[in-house]
Amino acid sequence: MLTAEQLLAAQKANVETLFGLTTKAFEGVEKLVELNVTASKAALAEAAETAQSMLNVKDAQELLALQAALFQPLAEKTAAYSRHLYDITSTAGAEFSKTFENQVADAQKKFLAVVDNAAKNAPAGSETAVAVFKSAVAAGNNALESVQKAVKQAADVAEANFNAVANTAVNATKTGAKAKRA
Repeated sequence: MLTAEQLLAAQKANVETLFGLTTKAFEGVEKLVELNVTASKAALAEAAETAQSMLNVKDAQELLALQAALFQPLAEKTAAYSRHLYDITSTAGAEFSKTFENQVADAQKKFLAVVDNAAKNAPAGSETAVAVFKSAVAAGNNALESVQKAVKQAADVAEANFNAVANTAVNATKTGAKAKRA
């Protein structure tokens, strides 16, 4: 049976976890806002620079050269922005996952303590039922661990694919810019 002190301690821990996650979420939002403000300032400055450059163009060939020169940095900046965005979101996701895993581990420990306590107080002859129950709990824990590992592996694969696509896009623009110059 849970005591009032145990319930209060559990509630306090849950509130602390909630505030911790809220703080992490706001930190992520702050980083996103900062990234977007920085990107917007840079885009505005570059737009002004590009407009000035276009006003100084004297012929079509110079305009084409200017366009080609602008395309590669744009792709690189887009890839860099995407990497920053991915880093921010994956860091926030990792924090939430870590907290979730800690909460699950804590709940598992508490549940196993209740099961052990119930097993100690179980009537004679119920050892088989208790063993089956403990086995089911262990199987559930193993399944949860397997899912967590699979999610981690999927996240690692997604990150590797994201980086490969970003690098390919940047390299493609470099190759395209070189081909246009030749």
